[in-house]
Amino acid sequence: MKPIRNEKLRRTVRYLVPFVLAPGFVALGITVFHEKRYAFISLCIAVSAVALFATGFDKKRTGSRRLVIVSVLTALSIVGRFIPIFKPVTALTVLTGMYLGAESGFLAGSLTAVLSNFYFGQGPWTPFQMLSWGLLGFLAGILAEPLKRSRVLLFIYGIIAGALYSFIMDVWTVVWYNGDFSIKLYLAALVSAIPYTVSYVVSNVVFLWVFAKPFGEKLTRMHIKYGI
Repeated sequence: MKPIRNEKLRRTVRYLVPFVLAPGFVALGITVFHEKRYAFISLCIAVSAVALFATGFDKKRTGSRRLVIVSVLTALSIVGRFIPIFKPVTALTVLTGMYLGAESGFLAGSLTAVLSNFYFGQGPWTPFQMLSWGLLGFLAGILAEPLKRSRVLLFIYGIIAGALYSFIMDVWTVVWYNGDFSIKLYLAALVSAIPYTVSYVVSNVVFLWVFAKPFGEKLTRMHIKYGI
């Protein structure tokens, strides 16, 4: 993987992928392909995530080290999906973004969704999961400094992340049920999904409370020792 050297291109790709390309691919899947090409859409998001990751480092050697750590955290997130009810996926994605950069957070979140779904089942929901977890990891990287300084802010972000994941996935629920998007059905879906949203929120706070300090210390040590 070659790093992107041009600074202007780096900045463009950094914000183009999570806020334009990835949402655009998801929208394309439900409006043009009508969810029949979800594998192609998932592939497009995965390739975009790798391109985004390439903007996050300048030296190939440093980027390779970071990729190894991101791969380990992604593997832990995938394993975490097997835990019933309370799942650490979002918390691990948030910590990846905080300590390894926004690009790493997006890559870990999106790859966790597509890779774990080879077991849990691929479908039109996969691109929505990739977008949801990818964005949460990316935004955690953008807000890394205040989140590192304050555990209260970190827990608040965990609450928002749980709700935001549910909000994005409920778009898929409405489109799957209705064939197109309806604001009335969407509001109804939000209400009916409250128990799930609460479980997302609580699990995020619990796992961030458990993992934030030990993971943060180890990742900070690696950053100092290896320059990642």
